[in-house]
Amino acid sequence: MQNFILILGVAILAFILYRRFAFTTNKNIQNVTADEAHQLIKTTKNLIILDVRSKQEFKSGHIPSSKSIPVGELSSRINELEKYKDNPILVHCASGGRSPAAVRVLLKHNFSKIYHMNRGLSGWKYGLK
Repeated sequence: MQNFILILGVAILAFILYRRFAFTTNKNIQNVTADEAHQLIKTTKNLIILDVRSKQEFKSGHIPSSKSIPVGELSSRINELEKYKDNPILVHCASGGRSPAAVRVLLKHNFSKIYHMNRGLSGWKYGLK
C-alpha cells in the first residue's frame, strides 16, 4: 500500500511539473522576468502584449498598450490575434499560474515568437494604466 501511495504521489507531481514546464523547451517560447519584459516592451518592434487575467483584474490596472483576452476565452477569441501571428507576443497573467495555458493555445495556433512573463505582474514595478 505504501508503494502505491508513493507511486501515485510521484505521478501526480510529474503531471503537475509537466503541465507547468512542458513548453519551456520549445524554441518558439522564451520565459522572461518582469525586468526583461519591460526591456522587450521598450525595444521590440511590433510587440503585442497579451494580458490573460480576468476583465476585472485588467480594469484594476494593466500594462499600457496591452490587449485583454482572459485565458478562458482565448481559444474562442484567437481570431482577434491571427493578424499578429508573426509578431512577437508577450503573455502574462497576475502571477504566472494562468499564462502557461494561454501559451499552449498560442502554440496550438502556430504563433512563433512567444515571450512568457514567468511570474506575471507580481514582479512588475513599472507602473500600470
